[in-house]
Amino acid sequence: DPGITPLSPSHIVKDSDADDAVEQLFLVVVAIDFGTTSSGYAYSFTKEPECIHVMRRWEGGDPGVSNQKTPTTILLTPERKFHSFGYAARDFYHDLDPTESKHWLYFEKFKMKLHTTGNLTMETDLTAANGKKVKALEIFAYALQFFKEQALKELSDQGGSDFENTEVRWVITVPAIWKQPAKQFMRQAAYKAGMASPENPEQLIIALEPEAASIYCRKLRLHQMIDLSSRAPVNGYSPSDTIGTGFTQAKEHVRRNRQSRTFLVENVIGEIWSELEEGDRYIVVDSGGGTVDMTVHQIRLPEGHLKELYKATGGPYGSLGVDYEFEKLLCKIFGEDFIEQFKIKRPAAWVDLMIAFESRKRAAAPDRTNPLNITLPFSFIDYYKKFRGHSVEHALRKSNVDFVKWSSQGMLRMSPDAMNALFKPTIDQIIQHLSDVFDKPEVTNVKFLFLVGGFAESPLLQQAVQSAFGSRCRVIIPQDVGLTILKGAVLFGLDPAVIKVRRSPLTYGVGVLNRFVEGKHPPEKLLIKDGTRWCTDVFDKFISADQSVALGETVTRSYTPAKPSQLVIVINIYSSEQDNVSFITESGVKKCGTLRLDLTGTDASVPSRREIKTLMQFGDTEIKAMAIDVATSKSVKVGIDFLNY
Repeated sequence: DPGITPLSPSHIVKDSDADDAVEQLFLVVVAIDFGTTSSGYAYSFTKEPECIHVMRRWEGGDPGVSNQKTPTTILLTPERKFHSFGYAARDFYHDLDPTESKHWLYFEKFKMKLHTTGNLTMETDLTAANGKKVKALEIFAYALQFFKEQALKELSDQGGSDFENTEVRWVITVPAIWKQPAKQFMRQAAYKAGMASPENPEQLIIALEPEAASIYCRKLRLHQMIDLSSRAPVNGYSPSDTIGTGFTQAKEHVRRNRQSRTFLVENVIGEIWSELEEGDRYIVVDSGGGTVDMTVHQIRLPEGHLKELYKATGGPYGSLGVDYEFEKLLCKIFGEDFIEQFKIKRPAAWVDLMIAFESRKRAAAPDRTNPLNITLPFSFIDYYKKFRGHSVEHALRKSNVDFVKWSSQGMLRMSPDAMNALFKPTIDQIIQHLSDVFDKPEVTNVKFLFLVGGFAESPLLQQAVQSAFGSRCRVIIPQDVGLTILKGAVLFGLDPAVIKVRRSPLTYGVGVLNRFVEGKHPPEKLLIKDGTRWCTDVFDKFISADQSVALGETVTRSYTPAKPSQLVIVINIYSSEQDNVSFITESGVKKCGTLRLDLTGTDASVPSRREIKTLMQFGDTEIKAMAIDVATSKSVKVGIDFLNY
């Protein structure tokens, strides 16, 4: 297989309207926000797109936590079959006898594994609370299948007749900073869950979380958001009025909204948006449980389409960081050895303790003066005494952690400063990362910063963002901040073409042979075939990392087989995070796709110089490629595969 060689000159054709597939008519769009800590779905019927319905109430919500979403927890039976999801999984697991519970497989906060695993494959494992391992693909597929069944059941109940999967367009949200393998992994899990299939991939859209938020924020009316900046009066109010009344209105609005599950998205551009002019920039910061994701968008008028100005950035700075700090504090007081043992021996009680912490965590605020009490499960107190031979109270006195006290009602009493200290490392990382983004030349003159995602509900994070960036731009928080992404994902599913320009996260190209040029090419790349001197492993670039690409933009190149008689032509596609790549053998270059064009059995009267056209389509959240033999119009298509190479 001597490979392919570029037909000179290598040319690019940009054609954004090429071959737009005929839109399939779906009756409903269902979006699933599969979060690190909590998940949910929302839907809208295509004939009434202005109504977004958030899924029905979940049984067994927690005190102090709104249950519009359900915890991302999953329970498998000892035989590794799906048992339950969400509150139901948590409660069932919790009620099991400790001797029995260690045979059951309980998973929580597992989504982060897709972000942190460097070499993710279909074989990657997840570890349950009892230490047993299960393939990640199975767990993700079970979770998606659970949501698929819940949504179809709710749609059927509402419509009075069975709702078919084929009538649904599914949207699954993922963090924009996820690498390509993780995005593809979600698609494979959805196929396994039966939402769509490789034959009908259009039925499933992978949406990027901050993009979804951005689409929803465009529609916000003034009463649907809180403007933290107190510089300019809004609608004739002076700043001091708005802050007070803004928050009271907000609370009232949220209270009313909790009762209703249908949101009206008016078919208008919101007031804040109408202040934006052509070319204005804004930043969306999506802070969730696992990751914080930032996207910089620019508005394009007249239709208000969005253009991504700077590639999505962020990192693992979600609210889980606060949980880790709490765990570190417990280790400091009670000893790491005890905490490790307790988690393994009493996994359900550990879950209980973290639930108690969660609701106190949500009560943390910058101006709080009274302490926060966290109930310790009885089995914690009991097991600690057995383990150490002295009481929990004794451990606290001895630990030198003076801002955590023991209260006689069996609680850890934390001062507000102690609680705020748990938030500090995570919030500092978010602020630092945002500062770095604001220093980029593409990110000057940002008008608004939209703070969205579940962690954006934290007054501590809100205050930190406002005091760091309030002088540079207006900081806006949509009201139902935890549902912003879900609603935006529904809107995206109804009109996927709203984002017109994205930034390519990677450099893409194919491996080719070039004529060997003495002095230019390294001698070790010389290959002599039938008397011709070739340079091997050349990286022929289609697109560079961070280059702007329009939605549907297609890059076309023509190649010819190095050996005219060659009947099977293999084109290998490679990617790299670097933009200047010369050879496919350089470090960091990964093979991510193969186009195999088999021309056996085609007419013998082939032109002596065969032309193979290769097209790659960018600008969407996923990439497609195809190769065509010009003489016979024979073609082959491929989705880029980042998992199986």
